[in-house]
Amino acid sequence: MIPTAFDHIAPRTIDEALRALAQHGDDAKLLAGGHSLLPLMKLRLANPTLLIDIGKIAELRGIRQKKDKIVIGALTTHYQIESSALLKKTSPLLCETARAIGDVQVRNRGTIGGSLVHADPAADWPAAMLALGAEFNLVEANVERIVHADDFFIGPMTSATAPTEILSEIRIPLPQRRTGSVYLKMPQQASGFAIVGVAAWVRVNGKGSCEDIGIGVTGLADRPFRAAAVADLLRGKKLTDKLIVSAAATIADALEPLEDLHASADYRAHLAKVYAARAVQEAARRAAKSR
Repeated sequence: MIPTAFDHIAPRTIDEALRALAQHGDDAKLLAGGHSLLPLMKLRLANPTLLIDIGKIAELRGIRQKKDKIVIGALTTHYQIESSALLKKTSPLLCETARAIGDVQVRNRGTIGGSLVHADPAADWPAAMLALGAEFNLVEANVERIVHADDFFIGPMTSATAPTEILSEIRIPLPQRRTGSVYLKMPQQASGFAIVGVAAWVRVNGKGSCEDIGIGVTGLADRPFRAAAVADLLRGKKLTDKLIVSAAATIADALEPLEDLHASADYRAHLAKVYAARAVQEAARRAAKSR
């Protein structure tokens, strides 16, 4: 199918884009890389009469370090994150997650902000953002607000971004010393989306015990989530394989796993347990080798 007719504008500043959003309301949609919105328009699941193309707004791009945080502009592409020398040195989990997304064409066109706002329950970025405790900067007119990753993904395909807001940047705490991280997933073969994906980081002390840990999960439920209960079972303890497997076995407790043509609910729950254990084991192994 082809989309219904629409108008197109390409503002050069955030303020111009915000004014257009405020003026046109629900009739307008933001266009970043287009990998999330355009397929919906072709299926006529989304029918905006105006596309506000924010791709020319330079202030929404870039990767930089600001004190103890990494700051990533919402229009930064997956490939730019994957290939960033700064991130390879400071936050390799972001590079690893970006590398797991789609294919080369998707990574060169798709943006981190577009993926996050789209809030697909099987997308890769939410798992890393939840594990790392990211914050999202949302702007509207002369107002800015910060939303933590735990509060950003509020439902299937639904983020906390209001219709008149723009996600301008993502702020991610810098990992401390003796930290290891990894992103693992079972992908859908056609799309590359996660049937289940788990991002994990582990910080160990000199004796090899877990000082702190973060685990983010995508694909398992109707929205991505932080596996806080699993992390609580591991924090402060020596990470033996037996303990890790036992803690990971609780990851689907009190959840209703998704069931669709890609996987049954039981299989998704099984995958989540396996991938959570593998992710924590690998993150701990990398932490033990780091300085």
